[in-house]
Amino acid sequence: MKKTFLLIVAVVLSPALARAETPVAAKPLPKAAATVVPFELLPSGHMTVMVKVNGKGPYKLIFDTGAPITMMNNKIAKEADLLKGVRRPLFAPFGTMGDVKVKEIEVGGQKAENTPAIVMDHPTVEAISHAFEKTAGKIDGIVGFPFFARFKTTLDYKARTMTFAPSGYDPPDVMASMQKALMAGLGGDVTTVLTTSATWGLTVNKKKSDEEAGVDVTKVLAKGPAELAGLKEGDRLLTLDGRWTDSVADTFRAAAAIKPGTPTVAVVRRDGKEIKLTIKPVPGL
Repeated sequence: MKKTFLLIVAVVLSPALARAETPVAAKPLPKAAATVVPFELLPSGHMTVMVKVNGKGPYKLIFDTGAPITMMNNKIAKEADLLKGVRRPLFAPFGTMGDVKVKEIEVGGQKAENTPAIVMDHPTVEAISHAFEKTAGKIDGIVGFPFFARFKTTLDYKARTMTFAPSGYDPPDVMASMQKALMAGLGGDVTTVLTTSATWGLTVNKKKSDEEAGVDVTKVLAKGPAELAGLKEGDRLLTLDGRWTDSVADTFRAAAAIKPGTPTVAVVRRDGKEIKLTIKPVPGL
């Protein structure tokens, strides 16, 4: 019996994502005075702060109160030695190198130890960095919930400062909680929106009991690359770029290997006949 997989690429810069499961008991922390830290406000409305990682840096990171994770690019990972002993993923869209525990993150003298983070070169962060690099400098990631949840944080937009005061709260590992929830849901049928470094505009599904070749196309997004190529809901996707798509994981792997803007042949079965369609994926988020 074929296995089914759920693969999700998450976009982080959202103002309402910093939610976690039921809070765990707070661990007492040494008393420390509040620290006032300057921040830079970009034209896009994002705040940036200077951050040291394992004593390296400082690096400029976006301070995002809506981000459930802390994210650092491969430059920081290399310089701060974050990937030692970390198992690298087999497939790495956006340069994803996996989950890490950062020994020490320091913002304005306030430090957080053993903080979970993700190493990846996220295209949204890269786009913001490129847009404002001449005036703001390079941006290397995001400071999110795993750091700021440990502090009582006050923002003063007029003064362009934020104040951190240790709260004693020990936040849960949000990513571990999300992964646990996802794994718990893998017992039934699995549906995924096909999202890689390129956007295809289709949703595929494979029922647990389905032993036939290919995957079902369950949704085609309006005006997306798949619809423009002639793909329809109910089609059975058999191959993509000459690669078999006998599972959701197979489909994701085939799509992940294709660069945005590349005309790609998809073979589908429709009404008992096999037809070829050419899909041209567009750049993703």
